[in-house]
Amino acid sequence: MTDYLAAAMAMLGPAQNRYADPAAWDKLHAEVGIRLPTDYQTLVDAYAPIQLNGHLYLHHPATERWNLGQDIRDTVRAWSEVSWDGLDPEEDPRLLFGLTELSFGTRDGLWPIAGTDRGETIFLVVANATAPWLLTEDGEGGWARYDMSFAEWLYRYLMGEDMAGPNTSAFYPGPVQLRRLPMTADERPEPWSGPDRGM
Repeated sequence: MTDYLAAAMAMLGPAQNRYADPAAWDKLHAEVGIRLPTDYQTLVDAYAPIQLNGHLYLHHPATERWNLGQDIRDTVRAWSEVSWDGLDPEEDPRLLFGLTELSFGTRDGLWPIAGTDRGETIFLVVANATAPWLLTEDGEGGWARYDMSFAEWLYRYLMGEDMAGPNTSAFYPGPVQLRRLPMTADERPEPWSGPDRGM
């Protein structure tokens, strides 16, 4: 069985752990009322704040800029303002995935944990499940469910699979492209490449 956390990190290269801080995670978990998965925390600590392959953003709970807690709150607020009445059955995530309600940032709701510059949002679903699962929205009203860990989702995303629904792949051959996000107004993004993947 594949160790997806190790496989994803092998593609991304050595962990940087620039902002790893258990207290920041404890504070975030206390604020949101849920615990984010360990594999997700490990990846965020290792690399975030970062942009991967030109599209996917990961924020960190210990930084002022690109702060994960602030990003979650802002995204929850934006999604909570959407009206979900009158959706076609094939566009209603409640009907598609058996959700009793569609709420954001609640114990039984969806938690935005990552996003792309293409408008895709990756949500964690922790309620009524033996294991957390992911729900993605493709930026145009299309939803997809992924019964897997975030590490597996990220691995498959980096391998070029459709990980936000049909026709959403973002495959780039060669090493994964990483871009450290600027932490002050004077800094510039710092790009580098992961190890050779033989692709």
